[in-house]
Amino acid sequence: MYEIMVEDTFASAHQLVGYEGPCENMHGHTWKVQIFLSGEKLNKLGMLFDFKEAKKVLKNIVAEFDHKNLNELPEFTKNNPTAENIAKTIYDKITSNKLLVNKVTVWESETTCATYTL
Repeated sequence: MYEIMVEDTFASAHQLVGYEGPCENMHGHTWKVQIFLSGEKLNKLGMLFDFKEAKKVLKNIVAEFDHKNLNELPEFTKNNPTAENIAKTIYDKITSNKLLVNKVTVWESETTCATYTL
């Protein structure tokens, strides 16, 4: 099995509704998003997937979240915009682009992250 990873970042604000602590207040992060694509076969050039194309797909997706209040986006009207829910949302958006995504990891800080995988 082959696996490649590309990453990008976005800056946004959010608050965790119902959380008891400082994160219930509006605050911001510079999020790092890593997508992992996997597959059994390489193309005729010896690549699983073109890094440039994978970065382009990811950049288009994170642009939807960049410099926004995540709580106001349709994706998060029913669920808090936690790192876990952001990872799942990005995973769903990538699979709708028909990429062979294995997992999505969203870093909220340098030391904390959440991953969504099948």
